[in-house]
Amino acid sequence: MLGDILLVLVGLIIGAIIGFLIAKTYMKKYFKKNPPINEKMIETLMSGMGRKPSQKQVKQLMQQMNKMM
Repeated sequence: MLGDILLVLVGLIIGAIIGFLIAKTYMKKYFKKNPPINEKMIETLMSGMGRKPSQKQVKQLMQQMNKMM
């Protein structure tokens, strides 16, 4: 009886770990293929704050965003 409960708990824990790793891998691939923000969005945001960004600033910001992923 106690052994059965332990097997179920171990199975749930292992399943949760495997599910997490699969989801993490899937999301990394998804965000690499479909980035949540692009250069045009950054230019629009910075222009909305009242400053005209240079191409160098936009590229630096994109690099920082890519490092965080």
